[in-house]
Amino acid sequence: MNEWPAIEEVVMAADRLGFDGVVMPDHYMFSKEVMGIRPDRNATLESWIALAVLASRTERVRLGTLVSPIPLRPPGLLAKMVTTVDVFSKGRVVLGVGAGWSDVEFEGYSVWDSSKVRVDKVEEGVELMRRLWTEDAVSFEGKYYQTKNAVLEPKPVQQPHPTLLFGGHKNRMLRLAGRFADIAYIKTAEENLDLECELFEEKKAKVLQSAKEHKRSNRLAFMFGSFHFHLLYNAFDVNECRGRVEAAEKVGAQFFLTPFPAGRQVEAMKQFAKEIMPSYR
Repeated sequence: MNEWPAIEEVVMAADRLGFDGVVMPDHYMFSKEVMGIRPDRNATLESWIALAVLASRTERVRLGTLVSPIPLRPPGLLAKMVTTVDVFSKGRVVLGVGAGWSDVEFEGYSVWDSSKVRVDKVEEGVELMRRLWTEDAVSFEGKYYQTKNAVLEPKPVQQPHPTLLFGGHKNRMLRLAGRFADIAYIKTAEENLDLECELFEEKKAKVLQSAKEHKRSNRLAFMFGSFHFHLLYNAFDVNECRGRVEAAEKVGAQFFLTPFPAGRQVEAMKQFAKEIMPSYR
């Protein structure tokens, strides 16, 4: 499976059309439960290398992941990769932060731990990355990660560090979003929009409570939107999409996330840019 031409086309169109950002998944392998028995389910690109290429071919659009499983890689290595793309893009990188859920890719490329340990690693890993991005030399002695006089140069273009987009929806990840996130994406998967908004506001309150405890209530934004599969495989309904954007505004989200129909992405993106975006600029 070679999806690169389609990815490149969509991202370059997003840059031309004035979208704020494009995010891509960051996975090496998928289980049969998620992707079925498709023989190409593990034909994946390395996301950060792909983003580096896309950074050289775009000018304005933000580029990131939704999300990178922090425990999959050594966080110092990930910090260096993200910084490199931030330099290439002149400060347009968004690092999606997650704990990981695809056991097969962890078993193939790393270590699959309990959910508690994975979230522990997220907390420790983000602390280490933030220090590498802001300090001259870092010695770090954590339970899972250690460094001795680690130097990360050049520093990211974005200061004090690249944008952090937290994508978890369970309680500990929501609390970590309040502590660390620049953007908190609160995933809800309800088909009923009213219920989706209700769940969003409930989880948003938990993020804000954590942010208040860490004295950073004014330092994070929220993203609303769900990855509904019917949006991928059905015709693009501009009125349905407009209703979801209005819902995002109603619940106080500054960003709206949506997929576009597979194989017809650019056509749908043009319609979105023409009929919806001007009302929110």
